[in-house]
Amino acid sequence: MLDLVLGIVKIIVGFVSHSQALVADGVHSFSDLASDVLVIAAARHASQAPDQAHPYGHGRIQTAASVLLAGSLMVVALGIVWGSLARLQNMTLNLQPGYWVLIVAIGSALLKEGIYRYTVRSARRIGSQLLEANAWHSRSDAFSSLVVIAGTVGAIAGVRWADPAAAIMVAGLITHVAWKIGREGFNELIDTGVSYDLAKEIENEILQVDGVREMHQLRTRKMGSEILADVHIHVSPKISVSEGHRIGDAVNERLEQKTPGLREVVVHIDPEDDDQQQPSINLPLRPKIADAVKVTFEKLQDTGFISQTDSPSNIVLHYLEGKLSVEIWIPLTNRSSTALARKIGTTVAEQLKQSTCPAEVTVLFVPRGL
Repeated sequence: MLDLVLGIVKIIVGFVSHSQALVADGVHSFSDLASDVLVIAAARHASQAPDQAHPYGHGRIQTAASVLLAGSLMVVALGIVWGSLARLQNMTLNLQPGYWVLIVAIGSALLKEGIYRYTVRSARRIGSQLLEANAWHSRSDAFSSLVVIAGTVGAIAGVRWADPAAAIMVAGLITHVAWKIGREGFNELIDTGVSYDLAKEIENEILQVDGVREMHQLRTRKMGSEILADVHIHVSPKISVSEGHRIGDAVNERLEQKTPGLREVVVHIDPEDDDQQQPSINLPLRPKIADAVKVTFEKLQDTGFISQTDSPSNIVLHYLEGKLSVEIWIPLTNRSSTALARKIGTTVAEQLKQSTCPAEVTVLFVPRGL
């Protein structure tokens, strides 16, 4: 509300008193107000829950609004510079600012500096970095008013170009604000990652989780005030799928606790380092292996080497370093022996080799029900 009142007073007095610098300062006050209003309005829409059309949520509404605001501020600053340059080229007009300009500018500078000091003390008392950062908006307005004061004093003293020159300087401050807002928004729209230091912190937290051997391909991006990330973690290759998934959940839990603003982490579980290549990409999937095992067992059953009850209860596949390893689980009976396991394993390996998918085969006799 204060920025609204100050902005209106500055612009009215600036027009009446022929001070382009004060008009520009009023626009500067409005820019802070517009930024706050836009952020609040966009944040309200951005906080809506994800839906079918926006599965990642609405966080980018705030980003798009920031870019639009930056663009509009750039246009306003350009207009101020254009008008000031036109006035500098036509100094024959007697448009000297009045003393009301000086009074309003001094009052604005004192008021904004007072608000800055009060806000900073409050921010440091409660330990709020966000509030302290916001306090600098008030100080930037105070600096802007000081420029107007200097330009007005110069104009009153007879330096006729002082006021339009001060207006150009204020336009530069507006451009700086617009550039900062626009750059941050644009970087977010093109999925620029978080800072190097924050990425290293995330990496260190991941490596602290039990079961994580290594990690790679950490990718981050921002959506509004939230961070999204995905990462590949390297776990032991012989653990179960459920254990690997649990380790991934542990990574999620730790990062959400240790990294403020992190909303979602997609964890890809790797049994080996596939950062540079995927060595197992050409190996066959389960259906082809299961068919070969089935054919082998039917042959052994037909020859009477094994009984009809000696059928696999489970087949475990491992794809590591470009090689296939097959574990065949067979229910334990009084006929189970090392020789039988060796015979079945050799026969299955031969069948797989004939099917152009050579593999290391291990046969395990397990209690029934596994």
